[in-house]
Amino acid sequence: MAKKQEDEDLDLGAENSGSKKKLIIIISGVVLLLAVGLGVGWFFIGGDEESTDEAAAEVVEERRPALYHPLNPVFVVNLPPGSKAKMLQIGVQVMARDPALIEFIKHNDPMVRHNLLSLFGNQQGAVLRDRKGKEKLQADVFRTINQILKDQKGPGEIEAVFFTSFVMQ
Repeated sequence: MAKKQEDEDLDLGAENSGSKKKLIIIISGVVLLLAVGLGVGWFFIGGDEESTDEAAAEVVEERRPALYHPLNPVFVVNLPPGSKAKMLQIGVQVMARDPALIEFIKHNDPMVRHNLLSLFGNQQGAVLRDRKGKEKLQADVFRTINQILKDQKGPGEIEAVFFTSFVMQ
């Protein structure tokens, strides 16, 4: 009877050992499948570091702070005859995000001022009295400055033009 008991104990041990091996193999297989899945996912989603770095550089470039440059002194021009207003005094600032562009505008200030003085001197006072006339003039100044930058092969374009003072007399 003792031998029968030993055989049963051995049989139970043999079954436990076999089921433990199966369990270890199954767990190992699951871990291996997870590792392969994660590796494939990383390869397809995050493995391309070059394009990620380029995208990050573009985001950094887009988020540069705005730089404002006043075109000093303010512009003072005589308006053409035929309206009540005889003179226009206007302060202008340009906005860009590239310091090299601001330096380029400073370097070419005489050309910018000349073109803007011509533009301002041809304006009709009656047109500039309402908001639409001022907005059209602002758009004309924007186009004029960007055309100068393009013609002189500047390092980009300005983003906006602001009138900081606007007086007609």
